[in-house]
Amino acid sequence: MKIGIVGAGNIGSALARHFRERQHTVLIANSRSPETLSALAHATGAMPVALSDMARGVDLLIIAIPMKSVPLLPKEFLDGLPATSPILDTGNYYPLRDGRIAAIDKGMIESEWVASLLGRPVLKVFNNIVADSLLRKGLPRGSKHRIALPISGDDATAKRRVIALIDEIGFDALDAGPLAESWRQQPGTPAYCPDPTLSQLPGLLQRAQRDKSPANRDRAAQLMAKLPADFPPQNLVRLSRLSAGMDLWKPQSWRAVLSLGFALLRS
Repeated sequence: MKIGIVGAGNIGSALARHFRERQHTVLIANSRSPETLSALAHATGAMPVALSDMARGVDLLIIAIPMKSVPLLPKEFLDGLPATSPILDTGNYYPLRDGRIAAIDKGMIESEWVASLLGRPVLKVFNNIVADSLLRKGLPRGSKHRIALPISGDDATAKRRVIALIDEIGFDALDAGPLAESWRQQPGTPAYCPDPTLSQLPGLLQRAQRDKSPANRDRAAQLMAKLPADFPPQNLVRLSRLSAGMDLWKPQSWRAVLSLGFALLRS
């Protein structure tokens, strides 16, 4: 496949590495210039391109940028993108980082807002896994602890294509319903970043409470802002699992709580 990735942060970089390792052609762009991506290109084999050339002729387009940056994409950005090529939205709305987005604050689903700006349908996926897990924790099909990712959207054919690609890079995928249901995998919900298996994920999605998730999200963001940059990402996963009611009796879960407490005291 020929895959375009907008955004060279942790998620975009992890996906670029996975796809290149499986011999896909990967184009990657950021808001600056191709020259600023030379180190990433060397590390992953992805091809830096100008944002204006990103979507032309790709089989799949991935938007992996902060929500606040989506309105800044140029109007001609999607010129040349085939009508049959899915667009994946990996983003999450964090007002602490993105500022207030009135439409989302009034109840619009995050990825529906992205789709409205792009003028094209999108699929929501790769938004509820930390980059460290995405990069390092893929497993062969059938593995006992293989992580499952939800994918929400309205195009069944596009979802099947993306589910096959997710399987290829080492993860199970669950069709989580239409885009209107993608709020169940947004920040502040039980399915957000606990690295669940395919048997665990449906229950986490069903337990989501739309009226409570924004407050949960904002409390978590405020906590994250106080943590040192070197706080272990897998401790965040363990804390997410605890908050989802998982791993209550595992010692490493409570060691993660202690680690969080010490990090907050140091800050």
